[in-house]
Formats: sequence, structure tokens, C-alpha cells
Amino acid sequence: MQLKVTQENLSKALGMVARVANSRSTLPILSNVLLKTDGKRLSISATNLDIAITEFTGAKIATEGAITVPARLTQDFVSSLPEGVLNLEVVDHKLSITTEKYASTINGVVADEFPIMPSIEKPTIIKIDATSLKKGLQQTLLAASNDDSRPVLTGLYLHTHNGELYMVATDSYRLAEKKLGKQIQESKLLVPASALQELTRLLEDKSDVTVSYDDQQIRFELNSAYLTARLLEGSYPDYRKLIPASFQTVAKLSKSEFQNITKVSSLFARESAGSITLKINDNKVSITSVASQLGENTAEANAEVTGGGEVTLNSRYLADALNVMSGDEVEFCFNGKLEPCLLRDTADSEYNHVIMPLRT
Repeated sequence: MQLKVTQENLSKALGMVARVANSRSTLPILSNVLLKTDGKRLSISATNLDIAITEFTGAKIATEGAITVPARLTQDFVSSLPEGVLNLEVVDHKLSITTEKYASTINGVVADEFPIMPSIEKPTIIKIDATSLKKGLQQTLLAASNDDSRPVLTGLYLHTHNGELYMVATDSYRLAEKKLGKQIQESKLLVPASALQELTRLLEDKSDVTVSYDDQQIRFELNSAYLTARLLEGSYPDYRKLIPASFQTVAKLSKSEFQNITKVSSLFARESAGSITLKINDNKVSITSVASQLGENTAEANAEVTGGGEVTLNSRYLADALNVMSGDEVEFCFNGKLEPCLLRDTADSEYNHVIMPLRT
């Protein structure tokens, strides 16, 4: 293999895929990236057997071929080089990277030993707008669980309901739901949140993302990259019954003011695992937090209020939800101290965020 590629393009591509390479795996080859010519492009791939990412970059190919090299070393070396054209050549399973003033030889492993994800046989194909998908992932993935004892909750549920495509994540303490739009094709997919975290880094294109899947795998195809992941097994909980149809108390207020009083109150809530109490009445929302050793705090913001009452929440969950909302105003809704609370973005009717209250 012999080719020329710019340092900028190769560094960017390595940065996109190398994070997936697993240096702690019992299979040493999984700590490598695969460099392979593909027509007039160079493909750079990495996998941990659950997720595989391939990024393509333009190159001037003199001789076709393939090699696998250590991901971290190659990424660190290429990113340290000055901008310009790099000469890549493979001789005797060694990758030579040279410029006018730099020269390096990296010991590699033959490409035949590199594992590949099985192909998706007879895939179902849907298309999703890249901008909507990226925003939806940013708004929902924060609610996915990190607890491997409940693997179903470590995924994001991508499904259709009444002809609309939704993505949902929950860790049983909070739930985030985003409607992506019309979708004729019936879908019920449980995609690992870890794979979709990587996908958010790849989503730069303004065009549609082509999603192909079967019973075991899913692939997201972009203009310059694709990501393949194994689907999770299991049935997702019937989350819709957690979202109340109506509310006794609704407060509409400035998002920035709500963020500020939440942030200030959280400083005094560290001793109590982030516990804060929201009181809604008299056209205001007030938040109280107590630190037995340090003191206490009350902060309030003006609001348009229907009804009234109080509820105790985890301040971090509330702050996380507010941070992913794009409008200037939000609605905070609840029915009672132990009933689910709903946050709505007045500028984005397609997004719902549910937080379960704390028992006091």
C-alpha cells in the first residue's frame, strides 16, 4: 500500500474512530485501527466487537493495500505532525509515515486478522434528518442508565408510534422522549447508548442519515462514515403510562432564570444527594435547599402559575434537562409530591422530559 493523504484529514479520521479501539481487550488486534484503500479514498476502521466505526477520507492512491496499526500511537503521532501532505507506505507489515522533516515506522499486523462486523442481511432501511437526529440524541442520551444489571435501560429505544418515529431513554429516575417525525416503516429497536454517543460525534452532515437494521444489528450511514452496532435484546418498558395526560400544577417561566435558581440551590444540596424542594404558588417558583453543616438557601423566579404545590427533586436531573432545552421559556408540570414531573420546552413541542420526585 502506498498513498498520500493530508495530515488534517487523517488526524480527523483517526480521532473519530480510534476511541472505539479497545486496548484492554484480550484480543490485541482490537487495540488497532485498520487502514485500507477504497477506490480513491482511504478508510480507517476500529471495532470493539460491539461497535464498529469506519471513516473515509480522500487520498491519492499509488498502490492499493491494507494494514492494521496501534490506534493510540498512530493517532497521537499523526495529530502531532504539522499540517501538510503525509506519505504512507506499507512494507513487510510495517507502516511508514513520512513528511519533509518527519519519518516514522510503526509495526503493524496483517489486515486479515482484523475482525469485521457481520453484514446486515436483508436490512430494513429508514432515513432520518441528520440535524434532527443529533439534537434528539443530545436531548435523550443523558437519561440512559449506566447500570449493566439492567441492560435494557442502557440503550435508547428507537420506535414508531401512531406513524411517528420516537427515541426514548430512561434510567428509571428520569425519562427523555423526542419525536423525530413521520415514519411509515414500523420499528422497535434497542440501540446501545454507548454506540449512539459515538454517533453524535460523527453527525456533521446536513443531509439524511440512512439507517439499516435487522434483528441483531443496526448501521448508520453518513456521507463520510458509517457506524455499526449490535442491538440489545429485551423488551423496553411501557414508558408512556409514566407521562400523565393532565396536570394540576403548571408553571411557565424563563428557562435562564430557572437554570440560575437551580444552580444556586444545588450548591447547598450536595450533602443531601442533590435534594431540592420546589414550591409553586403566587406566580413564582421557589427552590429551597439545606446543608446542615453549611447553611440553607432559597431562590425564586417569577412564573405564570396554574394550581400550586411542592415537590422534591434531584437538582442534577433538573439542571441536565434544562441544559438541553433550546427555548427561552419552559413549563414545569406535576400533580403531587410523589407523581412524575414533566418539563416541556415551549419552543420544542416534540420533546418531553420526565423526572421522578424524591421521597421526603
